[in-house]
Amino acid sequence: MQAQRKDRPNPVLTLVRLITAATAAGVLAAAVALPAVGGAGMSTKSALEGLNLKPEELDEPPLPERTKILDANGKQIALFYYENRQSVTLDQVAPIMREALIAIEDFRFYQHGPIDVEGTARALVKNLTNGGVTQGGSSITQQYVKQVLVNAAETPEEQAAAIAPTVSRKLSELRYAMAIEKKYSKDQILEKYLNIAYFGAGAHGIQAAARRFFDKPASKLSLAEAATLAGAVQNPARTDPNVGPEARERLLQRRNTVLDRMVEIGKISAQDAAAAKEKKLGYKDIEFPGGCEESKYPYFCLYVQYEILNNDEFGKNPDERRKLLQRGGLTIKTTIDPKMQAASEKAIKKYVSTKDKPVASQAMVVPGTGEIKAMAASRKFGGSKKKNEMSYNIVADAAHGGGRGFQQGSTAKVYTLAAALEEGLKYGDGFPAPAGYKADAYSTFKNCKGENVGDPSHTVTNSSEGGGGFKTLESGTWGSVNTFFLRLEQKVGLCDTVKMAKKLGVKRADGNKLSEVETFTLGVNEVDPVTIASSYAVFGSRGKYCKPLAITEITDRNGKVKQYKPKCSQVLEEKVADAVSGILSGVFTKGTMTEVGGIGRDAAGKTGTTDNYMSAWFAGYTPNLASAVSLGDPRGAANHELIGITIGGRYYSYVYGASISGRIWKDSMIGALKGVEPADFTPVDRSRFGGCTDHCAPKPKKEKDDRKPGDRGNPFDIFNPPGNDDRGWGGGRGRDDNGRNRGGDAGPIIEPGFGGN
Repeated sequence: MQAQRKDRPNPVLTLVRLITAATAAGVLAAAVALPAVGGAGMSTKSALEGLNLKPEELDEPPLPERTKILDANGKQIALFYYENRQSVTLDQVAPIMREALIAIEDFRFYQHGPIDVEGTARALVKNLTNGGVTQGGSSITQQYVKQVLVNAAETPEEQAAAIAPTVSRKLSELRYAMAIEKKYSKDQILEKYLNIAYFGAGAHGIQAAARRFFDKPASKLSLAEAATLAGAVQNPARTDPNVGPEARERLLQRRNTVLDRMVEIGKISAQDAAAAKEKKLGYKDIEFPGGCEESKYPYFCLYVQYEILNNDEFGKNPDERRKLLQRGGLTIKTTIDPKMQAASEKAIKKYVSTKDKPVASQAMVVPGTGEIKAMAASRKFGGSKKKNEMSYNIVADAAHGGGRGFQQGSTAKVYTLAAALEEGLKYGDGFPAPAGYKADAYSTFKNCKGENVGDPSHTVTNSSEGGGGFKTLESGTWGSVNTFFLRLEQKVGLCDTVKMAKKLGVKRADGNKLSEVETFTLGVNEVDPVTIASSYAVFGSRGKYCKPLAITEITDRNGKVKQYKPKCSQVLEEKVADAVSGILSGVFTKGTMTEVGGIGRDAAGKTGTTDNYMSAWFAGYTPNLASAVSLGDPRGAANHELIGITIGGRYYSYVYGASISGRIWKDSMIGALKGVEPADFTPVDRSRFGGCTDHCAPKPKKEKDDRKPGDRGNPFDIFNPPGNDDRGWGGGRGRDDNGRNRGGDAGPIIEPGFGGN
């Protein structure tokens, strides 16, 4: 390529001389007869006075660049873009592509100054005669200026002004071009033009065009391909190959025109041109899907998207933040782990079909960091009702593109348990758990404002399968006994239970305040899996709450890197968290997950089935990973209960927390933790939490025994011991049916082959 000449003539002076000559020839007289030029209100006289041009600095906002989202391993999982563009340097563009573009657009590019005097003068004289811009003549520099102005336009009016066929616009373009040629070398201008130009088919810039049209980088373009793209620049709307056969034929003709022009100016031989013309168009139509709908992990992608849109660190308002996401050229590295995500998706698919109306959704979070490792759901993300797709982020809260969530059910009981242990109760402490519980008065429960919220008109019940008798913190939790937890919440205090939940990060999915009512402990608030997994992760990290973390690093278009660290705080004493884990571990062996079983390593968790089977949950954790699984019908859980329903090809009379959610949790956790060294829970401080205080189980009454040795049932007869009847004492796994819309945990009516809650 030729270097920019330092001794080139003053193009503006030459242009003025040409215009003067044209005026003397009578052209101006014809133009003066027009009242205005190009509809801009500028007379011919004022237009000519404007030819006393001076360079005017052009504001060049950064080009819209694609934002890439990467998984934890650095692999791309999503793209965001306003325009599909990936800027490249000039040495990353094939030399033949540069030659082809210059040949057809501005063959004297390296010889003339900011404007091609001959071409522009010829066009301007004709335009003055016709009263508007009817002929081009723009140099590549001028075309670059016009593209900058179009890209910078924010409104339709500004866009129209940027391409208006007026002499005033053309003169402004010349002023800007003069400044651009002073500011940059010819090579720099050509590079900028190649990156800003639109080639059709949604491809902005030469790199995106090469990928879109021919599935290769701009550096690998052949002669025929380069000529095709060079030909597309003139009128990309008419030659867009996606429009139809006629447009493709026009593009082919433009390609051949470029080849002829390259022969004419001596850039290629006639033989090369003929060989290139023999080739087919070769359009590959390679799409670059943008947005979360096209992502491999759409629900997690949505979470990341809203992390940007909700954070004023990335802009003053949502519009600014959306522009940054779509145009900023960011590279966002995230926390999602492909292996763990695959384990979650596989487990969900095993039990719930994409065609089912109820939706299973799961989030996996790392205790101690808050990193979100998986977000999955049984239904695909999208807007097609016919395909049974989800149009919002059911795994997360409304602030991250989600909905209103599902009632938490008995997974909320752990917050009352944690509050009780924090306040000094021991494993052996407990209360009688009758079949029904009714508050003594409205003042029995007070919210955090001190208002009376007890409900003496309503009776919370347990199931007929059990649950009565004296229950301890252990047996009451293992059996998930509603009446026991109402008594425990009464003892601890509703406000203290609410405060504990809030410390662990619990909030409603819809963003409203938590409902502080008597049945708070039974899980009446609607929540989402990310929130619940994060709250259970506190116990796995020995009392440390970490805000859910999806983004670990952002690199901007200039290569500047910013890292994002976990935001954690100690919200619970370590030994209290250990004590909670000690009890929840028994859920797998002595409680509502007995039929499902554990995962072969230290784990703890809690089932949750809401009243009337409106939703079913399981939340649990190991020291390595926490997870929560919800199941419910997004059409409205209250009107679409999980009763007498077929899910995943299996029929369920009733769906409990252990029926599907517990099984998904187990299978997914085994898969996600495969190859991860097992970590053990810290042993419970039995000196602090063992035994009981003043809430011990009552001692059995001593009765006179008149039986003789050898009588069956004689407690002193080692040959005929009494039956092991622990009703009223053990951890009954009863169904906790406690009245509509009041949360709770329904217990184990055992489904054949599926167990209970």
